[in-house]
Amino acid sequence: MTTRVGLQIPVGLNFDSWERAGRQLAGLVNSSAWWLGDWLVYGKDNYGDRYEMGIRAAGLKYQTLRNYAWVSRRFELTRRRAMLSFQHHAEVASLPVPEQEHWLDAAEQMKWTTKQLRNAIQNSRGDAAGKTDRAASPVRRLEVPDNRFRQWRKAAEQQGTELDEWVLMTLDRAAERTLEVQEVLAEGPEGGA
Repeated sequence: MTTRVGLQIPVGLNFDSWERAGRQLAGLVNSSAWWLGDWLVYGKDNYGDRYEMGIRAAGLKYQTLRNYAWVSRRFELTRRRAMLSFQHHAEVASLPVPEQEHWLDAAEQMKWTTKQLRNAIQNSRGDAAGKTDRAASPVRRLEVPDNRFRQWRKAAEQQGTELDEWVLMTLDRAAERTLEVQEVLAEGPEGGA
């Protein structure tokens, strides 16, 4: 029996049933990220500013939903891989479509975890750049107040990613949105119609 705050498991449940329930629960968690992302995309596309009221009424965290929506927008239904988790897709969402396809193909074929996929992408970037390029590339440091650092770490943990990856992914998304808005503004009123 399920409730909003727990799962009551019958006494004496056999292992096979317990294991099957775990697979079903994991499937629901993965699917719910897609469902919530698609729900928010629809709300934003169809209800303008009012969709924020829907988010508040649903009692969901806005930033988490925005992350779900961002990934959902980057992958139309036909490109989503049922054999991979939502988080696999999130790992490659900031890449161009051909690279997304390449990495998702590899993750499916190799049965990679999200972490293995992330490491493979990082290793390929390191190999492609070469050690001399990495040494020549400046590293920037940013001083962050403790309260923000703790909040960012908590958000990264909730998304199941490392803090540095979460920060980079979040900043990349913000930059993309800002640049898209600037592009639309630069086109003027007759540009997009």
